[in-house]
Amino acid sequence: MRLVSFLVFQDVPQVELLQWLARGSLKQNLLRAIRLWVWLRSLYGENSERVILDDCFSYADWRNAFFSPTHPKGEEIPSKHDSHCLCAKTTAEWLFNEKTGIVPSQWQKSMLAHTGIDASALEKLLQQPLFGVTRRSLQSDLETLAKLGWLIYKNQKYYRVSEFPPRPVTLTNETNSSKLSAYELNFLHPDLVEIVQNHSQKINGIQRFFLQLDYVIPSSTIDLVSNWQYELRQLWSKTPVPPIKLTYNSAKIGKFVTCVVYPVCIYYMQRAVYLCAYGESPDRKSNWYNFRLDRIQDITTLEWNNAQIPQNLQQHYPKFSCLSPDYIAQEMSNAWGFDFYLPSSLMLLRFDRDYNERYIQNTIRHETFKAITYQQAQSLICHEVTQLQHQESLLKILVNRSPQDAYYQVYYRHSDNGIMMRLRAWRPKCEVIFPYELRQSIAADVFKELQLYKQN
Repeated sequence: MRLVSFLVFQDVPQVELLQWLARGSLKQNLLRAIRLWVWLRSLYGENSERVILDDCFSYADWRNAFFSPTHPKGEEIPSKHDSHCLCAKTTAEWLFNEKTGIVPSQWQKSMLAHTGIDASALEKLLQQPLFGVTRRSLQSDLETLAKLGWLIYKNQKYYRVSEFPPRPVTLTNETNSSKLSAYELNFLHPDLVEIVQNHSQKINGIQRFFLQLDYVIPSSTIDLVSNWQYELRQLWSKTPVPPIKLTYNSAKIGKFVTCVVYPVCIYYMQRAVYLCAYGESPDRKSNWYNFRLDRIQDITTLEWNNAQIPQNLQQHYPKFSCLSPDYIAQEMSNAWGFDFYLPSSLMLLRFDRDYNERYIQNTIRHETFKAITYQQAQSLICHEVTQLQHQESLLKILVNRSPQDAYYQVYYRHSDNGIMMRLRAWRPKCEVIFPYELRQSIAADVFKELQLYKQN
């Protein structure tokens, strides 16, 4: 039976889709990613694009249906044997035509911005024959499509699927308009999801919504981050998910360290991408740790019976109920800070009244961040500060503060770097009343900072 699959692939090869197909660095694998996109059009495209194949086929079946009869069947790169054979068609011809509706200048601009490819190098790639590659490369393409869930490989044959795998948000052109493909956005905040759904499309030809992220990852390691994201995606598709051994360049302890961990999830936080994992931390002081992806130098997959797996991790195998993204999300909601594994403490803050009215009140900082009265602030000092000397000192300080100022309490992760950066950004309009040790530490920092600005 021919063309049993009723699915139609209409995705346009924009950055998001090609990055996913690249399985790593898009800069290094751009032509391969575009070729995989053409593969999908040949297998699932509209009738005018889809090659005539059974839903069960071999590489040879596809080759004979896709190329002209004179296409070489050997291992070498095909020579210019037939101008009508699809192996002679350039990358630009595959991308920029009436069927795709892609505007060359816009597409090239987005690729240059995302990949960092030189404009002249990109132009050379676009003029290369996309399918002018060896049989081995094309066979590898088929294997990649099977790994990504676009085909099923069984008994030395490939089968079309009855459902497309989840993939990044891409654009599809219909009567010169754009729309989002069906893809879940539940990893985003609900308010942001609504904005994306309403404003991802241009309005009267003009893009009105932009999302700018502060991203501190250096360009030299962006490819590394892409590789690790793909590697982790492959690990998480396995059952059970295996532990991994990381070689990590730790800023905290100032050297390279090896950690054996169970990878749980990825977060974009504090201007970088992090892997939240359980097992060994760089300083061996906690079981959980957030590893910045661009600082990971190597990932090695281990078996669960490997002797290198630490005991605290072994005891969770094969049940991982607490080693889940839900656990991490709950811990982050319990206390303010991304380093959810650090001890939590109660903090009392005072803001200048005017600053509070302008920038703090009616904003969401954390679930535990809430306004309290001047009298409640006094009560917190009496109940939470256990050392009598510190308690008396803080109560005297509070007496000299205005009851008209704004007071807040919040549970926070002690020593979390993101929290410390936020407190620095708020001063001098914000004062930490307690914890006493944190207050003294900030005072010492302010004194050091003052010395830098004092005139000689």
